Amino acid sequence: MGITLTDKAAERVGKFLSSRGKGIGIRLGVKSAGCSGMAYVVEFVDDFGPDDQVFEDKGVKIVVDANSLPYLEGTEVDYQRQGLNEGFAFNNPNAKASCGCGESFTT
Repeated sequence: MGITLTDKAAERVGKFLSSRGKGIGIRLGVKSAGCSGMAYVVEFVDDFGPDDQVFEDKGVKIVVDANSLPYLEGTEVDYQRQGLNEGFAFNNPNAKASCGCGESFTT
């Protein structure tokens, strides 16, 4: 299934990487946090680790570590603006519930 990006998310990542001046893509992961148990982590990535899975969508490399992949498999990443707020949003088929703010989820 992999990990995919919407056009808006791919465009935004491209702009972030361009303004940063370096990087090969973004790293997606999960960590234990938030009111629902798991929180998403998004970072720039400059190199790959030995346990990384690399996906590419719309010209953007998406790197996911082996521990996070079961939680993220099949996820679509979007970029949204609502009023003064903007950020990445996750359409994750593995999430059974999420908190009201959308920052964390449970499987």
